[in-house]
Amino acid sequence: MNKNHVLVRGGAGDTTAAESARVQDNLYLSVNGEWAKTAEIPADRSTAGGFADLSVGVENLLLDDFEKFREDPSQVTDPILREAVKLNQLALDFKKRDADGTEPAKEALAKLADLKSWSDVNAKLAELIEDGIALPFDIGVEPDMKNTAQYLLYIDVPGLILPDKTYYVEDNENGKQLMGVWTKMAIDVLKKFDFDEAAATDLVEKAKAFDASIVPFVKNSEELADYTKQYNPYDFADFVKLAPALDFATAIPAVLQSTPEKVILTQPKYFENLDKLVTDESFDSFKAWLQVEEILSTTGYLSEELRQLGGTYGRAISGQKEAPNQVKHAYRLANGFFSDVVGKYYGETYFGDAARQDVTKMIKTMINVYKNRLANNSWLSQDTKDKAIVKLNNIVIKVGYPDQVRAVYGKLKVKTAAEGGDLLNDTLELQRVLRADNFSKINQPVDRTRWAMPGNLVNACYDPSFNDITFPAAILQAPFYSLEQSSSENYGGIGAVIAHEISHAFDNNGAKFDEKGNMVNWWTKDDYAAFETRTKAMIEEFDGIPYAGSKVNGKLVISENVADGGGLSCALEAAKGEEDVDLAGFFTNWANVWRIKATKEYSQLLLSIDVHSPGPLRANVQAQNMDDFYTTFNITDKDGMWLAPEKRVNIW
Repeated sequence: MNKNHVLVRGGAGDTTAAESARVQDNLYLSVNGEWAKTAEIPADRSTAGGFADLSVGVENLLLDDFEKFREDPSQVTDPILREAVKLNQLALDFKKRDADGTEPAKEALAKLADLKSWSDVNAKLAELIEDGIALPFDIGVEPDMKNTAQYLLYIDVPGLILPDKTYYVEDNENGKQLMGVWTKMAIDVLKKFDFDEAAATDLVEKAKAFDASIVPFVKNSEELADYTKQYNPYDFADFVKLAPALDFATAIPAVLQSTPEKVILTQPKYFENLDKLVTDESFDSFKAWLQVEEILSTTGYLSEELRQLGGTYGRAISGQKEAPNQVKHAYRLANGFFSDVVGKYYGETYFGDAARQDVTKMIKTMINVYKNRLANNSWLSQDTKDKAIVKLNNIVIKVGYPDQVRAVYGKLKVKTAAEGGDLLNDTLELQRVLRADNFSKINQPVDRTRWAMPGNLVNACYDPSFNDITFPAAILQAPFYSLEQSSSENYGGIGAVIAHEISHAFDNNGAKFDEKGNMVNWWTKDDYAAFETRTKAMIEEFDGIPYAGSKVNGKLVISENVADGGGLSCALEAAKGEEDVDLAGFFTNWANVWRIKATKEYSQLLLSIDVHSPGPLRANVQAQNMDDFYTTFNITDKDGMWLAPEKRVNIW
């Protein structure tokens, strides 16, 4: 379950409208049209633009540093970072990876082949969970959404082959095309694991049948966007009765080393129907699904041939033309396991304390702007306003990178090739350690010092269960932020990002959590009804806008749109409070940060599953809601950007 409100998940760009325009007719194109004419999406990526280009720059810095570390390990003084470099070296040793072929996977896969029935699965269920093997459920320990001082066990549904439930609808041509790509890839990969054509085809078809049996009982992305509905507490004793064919009563206490009193089911409908999936008749298709999923999961850690082949489906989804080269692949793999460690190194090396202090000051300024706006709010009662201000006063600010990484990173040890290690089994062991650490939290106090994002990530987020906002060092650079930019430009960039994250505390999801991050109602009935009326207007404003050959789903993107609107409005007020105010610069940089060019495939994917609106619409529609936008650029009802005052949506 992912309830962190991130600033951007990926992005979507209208590559068909790459021409300049008057700001009065199209703010986004007036700022980004010339750029879009010549901008190229890297062959190993699915997007170019503000976020993507900064990510490339950060990655290039770290690629150079890791090359130096490989050449001279003595440069690495942090022992945990040294383990990341060892993993990077192991991943880059394609001579060994190619020579080993599929051999490193054989022991683990043999254990799965030995499973002959659900009884065999139950006999090894705790071990399978600890090993992270694909099962018809997933478990993880997270803070109790209604009492964030303690951890609870969340039990989730398995992932689907296709990106979303909606892709399985009969008339979804994208779904059919992608399933065809997946099918061919899976068969081709299995043949590399010594299955003949007939056996590989049979296994893949059975795996698809089990996948299809899951689909009727799970939610689609629009339904999941209201993540508070994923909080469904069950007494553990009642939960185990839902699917007696799986021995949860023995396996879960063994994994947690204690018996939970209650668990949280993210999707009760699925678990209420789990016994329809776990039957003697379904075992063969389940086992095929299990084997295919596990075999495919190994390909990124084996030979170059399998790395390329196993990434075929992912590239088809995103529209990437080619896989990242071996050097990037090896860095990304090491960064994936040691993200906070690499992020701390990046922050310490490339992020200045002056910037941290300046951004922290901007955050506090923005919080004060929010307080003033709440104090002067005309549609909330005083009781609700007072409680909202208490929530603002308790927001925890995290800027740059953590001073210390989580203790679990000290447990991550990499066995080099000289020590008998191989990439696949090293990473499987790292995953076991991380999984065990997560399970061990069940009896520990909640760690509120943890960072939701590493310092080298170009992003930002708000976490309602912690009531904290995180701004990694990597996003704190131009065009979002620079000491060289005017205050108005910075407010149009990082200022709007800051206010965006603060606004998540009061979006349709975040508004249901109090100052301690607990999911409790602190609104009066009338106030929340007034809030819902305003969010409905925001849904309607975006719903059905044509984009990338499809249309925006207003319900899917509502939480991020509420945050965008509040963020832009509050940042605008802060900019107007500065002596050197330049609202043209403010709105120009707002459009600049949403600069995006994406593959058609990725744009269509995000319209189906992403809770963010496409970049050009974030830039244009939210600006249309601001009265100051019209006076700044002398926009009238004769211009393309005109939106009648009564249709402008403002919530915060």
